[in-house]
Amino acid sequence: MGQGSDGPVSVAAFIASQRTEHAVPHAVACRALGVSESWFYKWRDRRSTPRQDRRTRLADAVRRVFDDASGGTYGSPRVGDELREQGWRVSDNTVAELMAELGLVARAKRRRRGLTRQGKRPAAPDLVKRRFTASAPDVAWCGDMTEIVTGEGKLYLATVIDLYSRRILGYAMGEHHDAGLVVAALNMAAVTRGGDVAGVIFHSDRGSEYCSADFARACARWKVRQSMGRVGS
Repeated sequence: MGQGSDGPVSVAAFIASQRTEHAVPHAVACRALGVSESWFYKWRDRRSTPRQDRRTRLADAVRRVFDDASGGTYGSPRVGDELREQGWRVSDNTVAELMAELGLVARAKRRRRGLTRQGKRPAAPDLVKRRFTASAPDVAWCGDMTEIVTGEGKLYLATVIDLYSRRILGYAMGEHHDAGLVVAALNMAAVTRGGDVAGVIFHSDRGSEYCSADFARACARWKVRQSMGRVGS
């Protein structure tokens, strides 16, 4: 992803958040996302506008509600309700966009052992058939998880790419490769496209993250059609 790509503020804010939340050095995050450190520092040191200041304060409020009030279990509608009770004038779509940018994914509350059976979810059908192109934007997306080895340990980067333009629409980075990362990347991609992504094909491998119930629920929420390649592909 070059520094001239769409959504530079989101990219820079994501890089900044990785240092604050996960102690990921700015240099590592810049290198992983393909942007220059000089561009990031120029963005960081720029003079902010009142709108940007409000968005920064709102993002902090979203994180406090998500972390402190819900323990990481609230989705964007519940977070929005809490913020409006605090006096914020904000829509659920804006909250969802900020949560996607911050990589905040609601966790299901832990259930007691023995109450449910842990069956393996079957793979989705292959709707792409190895044709990794598309006739128009938002016809087919492709998701992948990449391991990045750094001097301070491993990081994992989940991405969502539009097969028409090869543009990266969503991404999430963390120390663990789990369903939360791929869900966060999908949420960001959907928000990048304005939330109207019903019918888009999302193609991936058969990794456990993409076969998870959490990811299936995220696809259902956005009305995205899951597609998976054959084993070993």
